[in-house]
Amino acid sequence: MRFLPVSLNALLVELADLDQTLALLASLQREPLPGVEELVPAARTILVQFRPAATGVAELVRAICARDLSHKVERGGTLVEIPVRYDGEDLAEVAQLLGITPDELVRRHTGSIYSVAFVGFAPGFAYLSGGHESLDVPRRATPRTRIPAGAVALAGRFSGVYPQASPGGWQIIGTTPLAMWDIERAVPALLQPGFRVRFVDIATLSIAARAHLEGAAAKIPLKVAAPHQSGPALQVRAPGLQTLLQDLGRPGQAGQGVSASGALDRGACRTANRLVGNASNAACLETVNGGLRLVSRGDTVVAVTGADAPLTLTSAAGSSWSVPRYQALALADGDMLHIGEPVAGTRCYVAARGGFDVSPVLGSRSTDTLAHVGPPALAAGDVLALRPVERGAVVGAAELPPENLPGLHEDVVLDVVPGPRTDWFTPDALDLLARQRWRVTPQSNRVGLRLAGERPLERAISQELPSEGTPTGAIQVPASGQPVLFLADHPLTGGYPVIACVAPHHLDRAGQIPVNAWVRFNPIRPFEAITCP
Repeated sequence: MRFLPVSLNALLVELADLDQTLALLASLQREPLPGVEELVPAARTILVQFRPAATGVAELVRAICARDLSHKVERGGTLVEIPVRYDGEDLAEVAQLLGITPDELVRRHTGSIYSVAFVGFAPGFAYLSGGHESLDVPRRATPRTRIPAGAVALAGRFSGVYPQASPGGWQIIGTTPLAMWDIERAVPALLQPGFRVRFVDIATLSIAARAHLEGAAAKIPLKVAAPHQSGPALQVRAPGLQTLLQDLGRPGQAGQGVSASGALDRGACRTANRLVGNASNAACLETVNGGLRLVSRGDTVVAVTGADAPLTLTSAAGSSWSVPRYQALALADGDMLHIGEPVAGTRCYVAARGGFDVSPVLGSRSTDTLAHVGPPALAAGDVLALRPVERGAVVGAAELPPENLPGLHEDVVLDVVPGPRTDWFTPDALDLLARQRWRVTPQSNRVGLRLAGERPLERAISQELPSEGTPTGAIQVPASGQPVLFLADHPLTGGYPVIACVAPHHLDRAGQIPVNAWVRFNPIRPFEAITCP
C-alpha cells in the first residue's frame, strides 16, 4: 500500500489490485474515518478527500494501514440484465485483435456475470469487472470525439456502457436501449457499486421482448414548471456568453459518478449571497465575460461580485448610471442591470435576495456542463422567480472588491502541490512546469483550462495509467504533454497522469483566469510518497 499526495486536502491510496481496492473501500464505508468527506474508488486506487481541520495525512495513513484487506468483497444480490445489439463499429477489429470471430466475442461477452467495481468518468458510467479473462483490450490510440449514448465498450479488463454521448477512447462493440442514467429515477444511476450485471444479446430475444425494450427506452420529455408570476423576479434580457445557476455544488455523489461541480469562484458566490441576506449556499448566477442584462420584475435586491466588470443600471424611464460591485443594490420594477466586459477576472456572480426559485437536482441547483446535470444555461426571455425572503435575513454591508484579480497584463501565479503521479515524469518535467509560462487557450471552459507551453512535459513512464480519481485543481497531462487544469465540471476519474494539483486556497483564483492569460505554477512542497510503517 502506497500513499500519494494529491493536494492539501486529498490523498491517493494506491493498492495492489482491484480486490484490495474494493476491500479497503468496503472497510472505509463500513467504519468511516473522522474528517473524510469523499471516497472515489478506481481500478487500483482510492482518492480520499478530507477536511484538514478534522484530520491530517499522518492520522489517515496510520488508520488506513491498520485496515484488514484480506477479505474478498462479495458481489451484491442485485442483478441487472443489459440487452445489447452487437453492432459496434469496433466489434470486428476487437475480435481480430483477440484472434477470434465476432460471434465468439459476443458469446464470451454475454457468458459472464460482471460486477460494478466503481463508477466514474461520467454520471452513471460503471466500470464492470469479472468478464471472460481473454477480453483484455487496449483503449483506442486516438479517442473518438463523440461516442453515442448507450454504447457498450471494452477497455483493458473492464466493460462499460456510455450513459450519454461524450468523447471516449473505449472500443465499441454494441449498443443498448437501456438508460444508464435518468435524472427522473429516484436513484438516477442504474448501476451501483457492488451490483451484478449480465449482458444479453438482443438478437436472441423474442420479437415481443425487443418491442417492449424499444418502448421502454422512449424518453418522456421533462416538464419544467412555469415560474410564479405573482412575486418578484428577474427577467433575462440578454444572457451574455454563458450564464448558469451555480451554488456550492453537490458533494457526496461519487457513488453515482457525479462530481461536485458548483461555482468556480466559491468565495465570490458566498459573498454575493451574504450581501443580499441569503444563506451562503444559495444559488447565484455565474456569468462569463459580461453581456448579462437582467430586468427587475417588481422590487428586488441584488449584488454582483467576482470579476472586475463595469455595472450599469438603467431605470424604466431610460436614465442610466454606474453602480458599484460588492454592494447590495435595490432595483425597482423595470430597472435593468447590465454587466459589462471584465477588465480583470472572467466570472461575475449575481445573487438576488430570497434566492432563485429553482428546484434542486441531487441536492444542488448547480449546472454541471460536462455531466448535463442541473438547470440549462439561461436564455433571453427566461424569467427567474425569487423565493420569499427568510425571516431575520439581514442585508450585508458593502465590501471592498478583491485586489489582484487574474488578468492579461501579468502572469497569474498558482500554488501547486506535486503529485500524485509526479514520478511518472522526467526529472526536468516538474522543473519545467514551474519555470515555463503556460497560456490559457480558447478551448478552456468550466471543465478545465487547456494550457499551451513552448515545451511539452515529458513522461518517464509511457505505459497506460488505469483510471483513478481526480480532484478539482488536478493538472492532468495527456500524451501531447500540454497540461489541462481541471475545474469544477471535470470528470470524476481520469486516465492521464496528474503531475500536480492547485492548492485549495488558489482554486477560486484559477476559476477567474481569462482566456489568453499566462499562468505560472509555484510548487509549495516536494513530492513524497508514503508507505505503511
